[in-house]
Parts: sequence; structure tokens; C-alpha cells
Amino acid sequence: MRYCSTRGGVQGRDFREVLFSGYAPDGGMFVPETLPAVSPETLRGWRGLQYRRLVVEVSSLFVPARLIPRGDLEALVGEALSGFRVPDAVRVARLKDGLSVLELFHGETLAFKDLAMRCTVRFLNYFLQKDGSRAVVLVGTSGDTGGSAVHSAKGLPGLDVLAVYPRGRVTAVQEKHMTSCLEDNVHVFAADGSSDDIDRPLRRLFADQNLVRTHGLMSLNSVNWSRVMVQIAHFFYAYLELSGVGEEPGALPELEVVVPTGGAGNITAAYIAVRMGLPLKLVAMVNSNDIVHRTVTSGDFSMAPSVTQTLAPAIDIQDPYNMERIFWLLLGRDGASVKTMMEEFQRSHRHTLPENHRRLLSEVLETGAVSDRGILETMRRCWEENQYVLCPHTAVAVWHHYHGSHKPSINRCYVATASPAKFQAAVEKAGLPYDPPAAVLALDQLPTRYQNLERSPDWCKDWEERLRDWIELVSRTRKDRGACYPQTP
Repeated sequence: MRYCSTRGGVQGRDFREVLFSGYAPDGGMFVPETLPAVSPETLRGWRGLQYRRLVVEVSSLFVPARLIPRGDLEALVGEALSGFRVPDAVRVARLKDGLSVLELFHGETLAFKDLAMRCTVRFLNYFLQKDGSRAVVLVGTSGDTGGSAVHSAKGLPGLDVLAVYPRGRVTAVQEKHMTSCLEDNVHVFAADGSSDDIDRPLRRLFADQNLVRTHGLMSLNSVNWSRVMVQIAHFFYAYLELSGVGEEPGALPELEVVVPTGGAGNITAAYIAVRMGLPLKLVAMVNSNDIVHRTVTSGDFSMAPSVTQTLAPAIDIQDPYNMERIFWLLLGRDGASVKTMMEEFQRSHRHTLPENHRRLLSEVLETGAVSDRGILETMRRCWEENQYVLCPHTAVAVWHHYHGSHKPSINRCYVATASPAKFQAAVEKAGLPYDPPAAVLALDQLPTRYQNLERSPDWCKDWEERLRDWIELVSRTRKDRGACYPQTP
């Protein structure tokens, strides 16, 4: 298995190389040069497997045994997915009228990102220990990614994590999951801007190949292929649990999967699963930051003037960067076309898809957009009918259950990306009863540590330089076997 860039400038990389990368050197994103096929016979043979085992089976298709032998892969995944609040790390809630919710939020930070993040960090640590080397992770977050990265990597001797979050645009629980982590290898920055603002200096830092090589700089956003790879297993699990597929030969039944979408990592993983042979009907639901919806319905792949703050902040994103991987697959792996499209988008923040390209996209992806009012109405209705509390992001998906058109013959799955415990203000605004877990209540009592990235006339350059300086400081400190925070208890 070899990997290339979506923009055509890089080929022939192996899994270890892309694992330790952010964006590809040509600015693109790493993808497998060819996708493995999962036959109907293999798929039926996976019936009854636990989620952990499916993560191993899917990952083994993309990670050669010469890099991580099968036994080691099983041990790494098993370690990564232990300690979750439910026995198999994930579960399905089967509610009334065909409403099936795939709960992916039972990890330490109560978000789906714990699943792929913990696996990816274990893969990183495996190679770092083998090589006796170090890496510096730089991650921007709209809320959940930062906390998940911090808690997955805290205390690991070969890894430092710099997490940058948009101050005032995340919930108190999301913020505390980052700022209360006081391990010496954790470095948290609160930026005066949106998550899309944060992406700008991060892209410039990752484009500096000397900085990347010198400090082992890498990403744990879903820019990182390993994150998307593990997320593919979510959809195989959902299919095997909910599609009704049986042992008998013949045509496989279809499953409709509805995904709340921001940076588009989850829906990209779902589309890759489709290209591997999984019969899914895909629906990407967005909030008022509706670039994905506009792209599919009208070809308008352009950012709004600013990010709209909504009740579902983790998908308050105007740059759905993983769409680049979907475009690459839809356009027949045409790196030159993707490069032209994405460079125009990055330069002008807009691109109009040709009608034939838009039609290709609309054939594989249905979309919808939900307002804050729609989010609250969905949360209330689901509670009234099921006594089940949705987080606002999951409500973005479940809105489709109540308002979309459905074929009675096709089962449906709604992806729950976070626990309502992380979004108590939205739960209260919906007027729903909810008692947060004790671990969430305890966050209020914990000490915090973070640094501010203030807005300035030249804020992008200033943030870039500040983060660059800290990356260099961390590397010097580790080389001298010192501590970044000598007073840390």
C-alpha cells in the first residue's frame, strides 16, 4: 500500500511517512494510491465482529504487516480502545420509528474523535519507540479535536502536542478538556479568532519543510490519513449492525448513513468505505455554516464572509478541508485538476464547481442545512418521543430523520459525534432535563494552563511566529532533557 498527494506532486509514500505528516509537501492531502476492495463474502464474514476487531481488519488493509505486524496492530488497537465507557467503545441506540443512533462519544473527552485519535497516537508512539525519535504535534481545533489529541498523547515521552483553539467559540467543557491538562508535553493556545483563522498560520507552518523535518512536526487533525482510516471502521460497524445483511448470497442491502459535517473527515471516511464496496447512501448534514450543502446543491464552493457561531460549534467550519479527498476520488485521481481547484479556493476562498463535477458529487452525497431553531426543535422532539438527549451536533443529523424523505425499504443510521454533556448550554436552551456525569462536573475544580494568541493588525504572521518559536523551544528543551513547565505539579 502506497500513498500519494491529492494534488499530484507526491507519490510512493508508505504508511509511516504519511502518519508523521501533515499536509503533503505540495499542499495536498495524502490518500492511498489505490483503495482495497472488500468483497460481499468478506463483508458477510465480518458479521458479528466487535468494533475493535473491525478497526483492526480495516486498518490492516492500509497498513502493511512489514510496518506493523498483525499481532502488534491488534495490541495497539486494543490498548487504544480500552477504558471507554461502554464495553465495545461504541454502541447503537435503537429508538422509535427507525431512528438508530451510532454513539461514538464514549471516550475520555466524550467525542467521536477519541476513537481514531487514540489509535493514531498509539501508532505514532509505536514507531517513535522503535526509532528512539521524537515528534511535535500541531493541531488546530474547533472544539473536540484539541481535547482528544491532548488526552490521547498526554505523558507520552516521545511526543509534544500544541493545541490551538478559538477562544470564546468552544464550550466550557471542551475548553477545560484542553486547558486542565498540565502534563509537560501539552501546550495549549487560545486564539482570538475562528477555527478557520487558526488554519491559516498552521498551513504556513506545515508548508515549511525545513521546520517539519527539523522538529518532526506533524498534524493530528483529520488532515492526517490515519484519522480518516480508523473512521472508515465506523461505517463498516454501522452497516453490519443496522443494514440487515445476512449470510445468504445475493445483492447486499443498502444502509443510509447521516453524518453531521464540518471539516468533512467523517463523511470522507464514509465515502471511502463506499468506494471499497460498502453499499451506503450518504447524507451530510451541516449547520448554518453551509458550504458543503451549497457545494452539492449549486456548485458554490465558497466561504461565507465569516464563520457563524451556532449551537453546534464543533462544525462551525467554512473550510471543509477533507472535501479535497472526495474531489480527488470523484475526478478520477486527477491531481492536476484538484490542485487548480484547491489553490484557487485557498487564494480567493471561492470556487465554482463545473456542472458536470457538481452532478458527480450530488450523485454520491445528499446534503441538508439546519438552523439553531431546527437543532433545538430536533432535540426536544427526540426527547419527547424517546426520552433520549441528543447533543446539538447529533441533532443536526437527526433533523433529517424528521424532515427528510426516506425509502421504507432502507434502514438508516444517524452518527452521534459527541455527548450532550459537552454542550450543556444547548441542552438547557432546549429545556431538557440532563445530569452531567461526575467527571464533567469535576472539570470546574481543576487548575488550568494556556497561552493567549491575541488579535493584531498582522495576526496571521504573529500567530505563525509565536507558534514557530514555541515549537523550537520545545525541541531545544527536549534535547537538553529539560522541562517546559518546571513548576508543573
